[in-house]
Amino acid sequence: MYGMIFCVVADNAVKDVKDLPDCDVALFGFKGLGDVDYESELKGLTDKFEDAARLSKKSGCGVLCGCKTKSRGVLRKSVSVADKGKLLGISDMNHVIDTEDYKSGAGLGVYSVGGYKIGLCIENDLMFPDGIKALSLCGCNAIAVFMEELKNPIPPLLIRAYSYLYGIPIIMCAGSMAYFSEISGEIASSSQPYTLFEVDTGNRYHVITTRTRGAYSDYSEDY
Repeated sequence: MYGMIFCVVADNAVKDVKDLPDCDVALFGFKGLGDVDYESELKGLTDKFEDAARLSKKSGCGVLCGCKTKSRGVLRKSVSVADKGKLLGISDMNHVIDTEDYKSGAGLGVYSVGGYKIGLCIENDLMFPDGIKALSLCGCNAIAVFMEELKNPIPPLLIRAYSYLYGIPIIMCAGSMAYFSEISGEIASSSQPYTLFEVDTGNRYHVITTRTRGAYSDYSEDY
């Protein structure tokens, strides 16, 4: 049984989208909001986060947008999350590699959107499986991945493996491409301006047992 409809919007800015297809959650890439300066937002000189919130209210769905945020000269890759007219929060990429001109964030982005738990994975964070595993362990129904562009074929392979290993569907927006991996290991892709994916949000669990040595002092016999 399928639970949610995700819409991936390729290469469009939020302010240019008047109507979204009927969906529960819409994903915009890094062109969705572009560069966002927190000081300008707070002073009312720009209202990019409000644009996303307004679109979510008008469309009656969650709107997740990739963006590059700036705060007192510090740059981050981020994702804003709005649902039905309310800005729920902004999460940042946690891993900065080598000499990249960004500051790392802290913590995992988990949001309740449309009554479901959605986990966020931003750009470099996809290369670190512990984060994906943690989002699965905390009960997320789906993970939304945001890549500025697809530089090589590795990200689609990773989301396919993670979905299969951790039992969680993953939707990825990567530049002009949209991807969806199911827990069965199947993957779909599209380059259409608007792509709809029907996502099974039911969490499924297995009982797995294991044996380990050590850490116990009251053994009376070997097993």
